[in-house]
Amino acid sequence: MSRSGERILEARGVAKHFTGRRGLLAAAGPPARALDGVDLDIDAGEVVALVGESGSGKSTFGRLALGVIPPTHGTLHLFGRDVTTLSAADWRKLRQRAQMIFQDPFSSLNPHLSIGSAISEAPVVHGIWARRDAPERVASLLGRVGLNADDAAKRPHQFSGGQRQRIVIARALALEPDFVVADEPVSALDPSVAAQVLNLLMDLRAQYALSYLLISHDLAMVRSVAERVVILFAGRVVESGPTAQVLDEPRHPYSRELMEAALDRGLALETRPEALRSIAEGTWDEGCLYRERCPLASAACAGASPPELRDARGFVRCVEAS
Repeated sequence: MSRSGERILEARGVAKHFTGRRGLLAAAGPPARALDGVDLDIDAGEVVALVGESGSGKSTFGRLALGVIPPTHGTLHLFGRDVTTLSAADWRKLRQRAQMIFQDPFSSLNPHLSIGSAISEAPVVHGIWARRDAPERVASLLGRVGLNADDAAKRPHQFSGGQRQRIVIARALALEPDFVVADEPVSALDPSVAAQVLNLLMDLRAQYALSYLLISHDLAMVRSVAERVVILFAGRVVESGPTAQVLDEPRHPYSRELMEAALDRGLALETRPEALRSIAEGTWDEGCLYRERCPLASAACAGASPPELRDARGFVRCVEAS
């Protein structure tokens, strides 16, 4: 269990570049920068939301945070350990404390395994559970997430979307983690089911003293559960701070655009792929990446990255906007 005041995650200048190669036989092009210089902290017991359009780098950061992929540049510490220097054995131990809830629960469950086997596999392998105790432990976890003990014998296709999301939550909890990355955990669910799953996540937070990195584009959900918000545009943090301040009084022009879009579209963001095309193709320059959409843009914005401001309200990557 994490200690009060413990720093769970600390990212400094984290970047992730992917090859620009279009196929096995194609010549390599310029790298695509999914993330570029991200700073983000999460302390014990916090729920921090990572917000932005599809393609902004949210899920990439979640995968980096749990060591699924390595950063290209920067430092990333999880529970005080530099994840870029960990051995496979060290990662195996650390991953018991950090788990992920995926956006699509069906694709993350083995269709050939019973639910009981899917939940018990990792804790048995890690030595957290004795194999003989697994059925009882599975039944207890299923009860905690609102399912029945006899569901353990069923296969994933026998459940609804909301039930499968509860199953992957139970699977994540089986390793008794302190930190959970929840990547769009309710985006594929009907509103009533999504509300139930979200309430479950918050109840489990209280029961297990969990910390969450909540990756989402649903600002209504973010407002209801997160203490702090970090807004990404094209792989860069443009604003961060306490949830109410960022959502009610956004300072960066992109943050304001997101809030306006949320009001127009029922508090959900839509993808803007045309704005990210040059970035995905690796054709970045050193100017402000948002300038083509920014109502405050000037000629100076094309020549250099905007100055940053850190104050009592948090962080904003545009002094003109503040």
